[in-house]
Amino acid sequence: MHPNGYCRFICASQHIVPDGFVFRSNCRWLVQTPARTDCREQWRNCPHVAKQCGNLECFDGIFNSVLFSLFNIIFAACIIQQLMPQFKQRQFLDFEKPVKELFDQIGQVKQLAEKNPKMNYSDTLQQLEQSILDKRKEITEHLTPWQQVQLSRHPDRPYTHAYIKRMCTNYIELYGDRNVGDDKAIVGGFGQLDGQTVMMIGHQKGINTKMRQLRNFGMANPEGYRKALRLMKLAEKFNKPVVTLIDTPGAFPGAEAEERGQGEAIARNIYEMMRLKVPVICVIIGEGASGGALGIGVGDRVLMLQNTWYTVISPENCSSILWRSWEKKEVAAEQLKLTSTDMKGFGLVDDVVPEPYGGAHWNYEETSETLKSYLIPLIKELQSVDPAVRVQQRIEKYSKMGFWEEIPE
Repeated sequence: MHPNGYCRFICASQHIVPDGFVFRSNCRWLVQTPARTDCREQWRNCPHVAKQCGNLECFDGIFNSVLFSLFNIIFAACIIQQLMPQFKQRQFLDFEKPVKELFDQIGQVKQLAEKNPKMNYSDTLQQLEQSILDKRKEITEHLTPWQQVQLSRHPDRPYTHAYIKRMCTNYIELYGDRNVGDDKAIVGGFGQLDGQTVMMIGHQKGINTKMRQLRNFGMANPEGYRKALRLMKLAEKFNKPVVTLIDTPGAFPGAEAEERGQGEAIARNIYEMMRLKVPVICVIIGEGASGGALGIGVGDRVLMLQNTWYTVISPENCSSILWRSWEKKEVAAEQLKLTSTDMKGFGLVDDVVPEPYGGAHWNYEETSETLKSYLIPLIKELQSVDPAVRVQQRIEKYSKMGFWEEIPE
């Protein structure tokens, strides 16, 4: 018990931590509760834990264990909770295998800590934790364009709903284009961003096979773009800023989409977004392919997350056209100059939002907070500009894009 009459527990690690320990951690949810409150009941009622774990046996077993066992298991659980991404079935890309090997070692040390409660494995766990961070940093610093494309498609990467959930409060999703139906590949609605009501719109791919089929893998139909335009016009009516989150391999190319006017829907969105009287900020959070991205990608400011791409065609399709094979996709990715650094160098995007070492999928909260810290000042900056001036600046911004050289006759 703490001298000031409080007992402590760490929500993020999902285990109680009595005050008898010297416990150092970067866990976000350190909660103190009055001594008269039963720690077990408080742990069960903690909103942060309730959303992540319902395994009370885990809690009961830890609570009754001996001191060294308790410390080691909590320490291991805390490390894994911080370093592992949100999904239990973590997936690793080919170039992430060195990190996977280190995680496997942490799992083995954790098992040893459970079997040998009198042994202290904290130093070993700290060394493995540092090795993982170093390896993630090393991977991030030496990514090829094709590897960045792979990271942008990582199955554990956060999508639009993940960002909205972490950045916004009081979010209310809106549905349908009031004409054909509701396209699940594009989502949107009003939410509050640091107290400022904004219209959030973005592509949603789905977090598992069933949801990806429902969301059509983030490939929107015409009704999706018309829904997005309807929401933008609604935001304009109530004078609220628009934030779009782009993550699509392209607009859906099916015959039924063409029959319903896919090209016209995208062109109409580009035209109308250019003239919106409210601030518009576009963020590429994953893939930014062709007209599918441009359909919600015209804004006063365009941002890209660090490990994303933005171009007219995917590397695989480019390779199949130029070399009649997908085998040259790495070369195509290099030649397309599609990375966030390239796009900023060309002046096609305004800024690059850094991601955690190894990619956004390692830490949803950190990525969301970083993006939010970019959005809030941009919204305030754009709101201070007269709407007519802002629209004119937007038109001039896109009119100046690209470069060319005139050959004298």
